[in-house]
Amino acid sequence: MPSTLVECVPNFSEGRDPAKVDAIVEAMKIPGVYLLDREMDSDHNRCVITLVGEREAIQEAAIRGVGKAAELIDLTKHQGAHPRMGAADVVPFIPIDGVTIEDCVAMARHVGAEISKRFHIPVYLYEAAAATPDRQNLENIRRGQFEGIRADIATNPARKPDFGEPRVHPTAGATVVGARKFLVAYNVFLNTPDVDIAKKIAKAVRFSSGGLRFVKGAGFLVRGMAQVSMNLTDFEQTPIHRVFEFVKREAQRYGVIPVSSEIVGLIPKKALEQAAEWFLQVENFDSSLILENRLTAVMGGKMAIGGLRAGVEPFIEQLAAPTATPGGGSAAAASGAMAAGLANMVASMSRGKKAYLQYESQLSEAIARLSQLREELKSAIDADAESYNVVMKAYKSAKQSADGDAAISAALKQATSVPLGVAEKVVEVAEIATKLKPITNPNMKSDLTTAIALAKAALEGALANVEINLDSLKDEAFVTETRKRAAALKG
Repeated sequence: MPSTLVECVPNFSEGRDPAKVDAIVEAMKIPGVYLLDREMDSDHNRCVITLVGEREAIQEAAIRGVGKAAELIDLTKHQGAHPRMGAADVVPFIPIDGVTIEDCVAMARHVGAEISKRFHIPVYLYEAAAATPDRQNLENIRRGQFEGIRADIATNPARKPDFGEPRVHPTAGATVVGARKFLVAYNVFLNTPDVDIAKKIAKAVRFSSGGLRFVKGAGFLVRGMAQVSMNLTDFEQTPIHRVFEFVKREAQRYGVIPVSSEIVGLIPKKALEQAAEWFLQVENFDSSLILENRLTAVMGGKMAIGGLRAGVEPFIEQLAAPTATPGGGSAAAASGAMAAGLANMVASMSRGKKAYLQYESQLSEAIARLSQLREELKSAIDADAESYNVVMKAYKSAKQSADGDAAISAALKQATSVPLGVAEKVVEVAEIATKLKPITNPNMKSDLTTAIALAKAALEGALANVEINLDSLKDEAFVTETRKRAAALKG
């Protein structure tokens, strides 16, 4: 597996001409990038392409896809149920392995700048990459769609793009690029053609109008049926089964029922495991009870003969080797991940038990958040080592480059951001573990004590790595702000 793995899910405003979609996909085929899925919808007149690849390669693939879409798609002639503002409408980057959300933000900004420069398409940044809070939500940027933006991009300061001139490409419109967590595109079909019902249900379920926290929704008429079209922006905190039950309950108010649902693109296995656990009410469910998961763990060496030592020993030996990476930053991230894992285990073993039913919602919330923190901290193990390697590369290249100092500064800032992110996450892990003590099995108190101790060790190690990088930085504003954030964590 590559040392860095990123997912990119570009949405293009073409869902009726397979030849055009084929050409766009072909443009994105470069070494190091793999096509996982392609979805076309003629009613929405939109396609969703799912790519995964190494950090550098997938950026170029996304840029080329936008360029090809600009050649082939004319928004002045485009009609479809789905809102759109560009031929390449939205291009999100999602961290998978060995990268952080901060890495994906940097990628989004690079890709946005390149799209503007190469194709003269204005680019807006959204989600984690947004430069201002009002642009975090895609719907805020896309309001009015292509026609509305074309009408006032030059005169309305709020419409000024993050990259490029304040005018849309005449046929390709504008493109939104960003960084976000994994998103589940989930649609529910109703046994009625009355799209107004779907719109009312969507209004009830989406967060922006008082619904579920991590849900965006709209109503459309698709294949002759009313469809509640939704994006689940954090499936761990707002799981898919809760969304389905919410839609089902709202539908009953209008005398209709869901007849089917669909996933657009891909869905993490964990999301379906959550749904299975909820609907089947399996006691003490754990993903390791699934045959394929157990096989993967065994075949991958995580549960190999020789016990747990066989799984952790390679990393320990890498730490002991006479090489600079992995080092203290990676060890701190690993300690934090173990802390989150232990706390997650304690919460999971208490949830569902009769003695702790009154704490069900708190335990479920803790499990969801700890799972997310654990994955982010695991990713930081490799990200820390990779950031150090980038710093070393910047120093070596500085003598041959006119902007050597700038490259070194950028590399050091990234090498500082990774352990700072680890520090912020392990503080939260420790807080959650502390809150779990009075609402979980007291016989597992020692596990939570260990989790808190590991989190504190991770915090100290991560902050030490932050400080050593700050000593080499000349950007006083960055240093001051970072030290301020670090000091707040110590308190």
